[in-house]
Amino acid sequence: MPPSILVNRRGDILEITLNRPETYNAFDLDMMIELGDALATAATESSVKGVLITGAGRAFCAGGDLKWISQQAGDAGPTLHRLAPQFHIAVTEIRRMAKPVTAAVNGIAAGGGFSLALACDFRVMAESAVLIQGYTSNGLSMDGGGTFALPRLVGLARALEIAAFDQPIPASKALEWGLATKVTPDAEVRDEALVLLERLAKTSLHSFAWSKRLLLESFHNTLETQLELERQGISACAGHPDGQEGIRAFVEKRKPSF
Repeated sequence: MPPSILVNRRGDILEITLNRPETYNAFDLDMMIELGDALATAATESSVKGVLITGAGRAFCAGGDLKWISQQAGDAGPTLHRLAPQFHIAVTEIRRMAKPVTAAVNGIAAGGGFSLALACDFRVMAESAVLIQGYTSNGLSMDGGGTFALPRLVGLARALEIAAFDQPIPASKALEWGLATKVTPDAEVRDEALVLLERLAKTSLHSFAWSKRLLLESFHNTLETQLELERQGISACAGHPDGQEGIRAFVEKRKPSF
């Protein structure tokens, strides 16, 4: 059987392709373990400056493979109890990674695929791509950090609307609602995601890492805690070679070289 995850280097960028096109890249336990391992490698490999996640074939990811789940012994509860933590490892790796992670949403992103796309820092969507929350239409509750990301991106009222009615969200509406960073012609979605990551790779990733951490932690910190964390962040950045170069470049009226 072919690997369920394909990993390729494109310069400084690690491209991870979900590779079960016959199931619209729906994931089983093996795929989630492989995805978590690939993301952990990306997080710790110093030569990797960004991660691109996309899907093989016509879909980004159709979520958990309900056919595979239904074929496991017993009811679906214990199977999802085993599968969910592996999915959560992948989402946590993305959220904690001190590097930008971009989803190139080349087709449908439904259920767990919807949550996986929302976990990424940026989402470049093909014009024909569609986001579908998917869980509640199948009698399930949202998973994979979807209930964390969704209200932070669109607000509580709209998040509840998406959860309750589960209407497909085309790329144009996803862009309007803040669920997509950019919408591109279908044939250009991977290249546009790569351009975005390559642009970020030329900036200070140390500054990006602190900015990502500060913004994510701001939702549960008090003002006093957040201010202290900001103090730690700006001090750490100023003492880092990137910060030192940025300050010198500002003073010398030139573009910094990170």
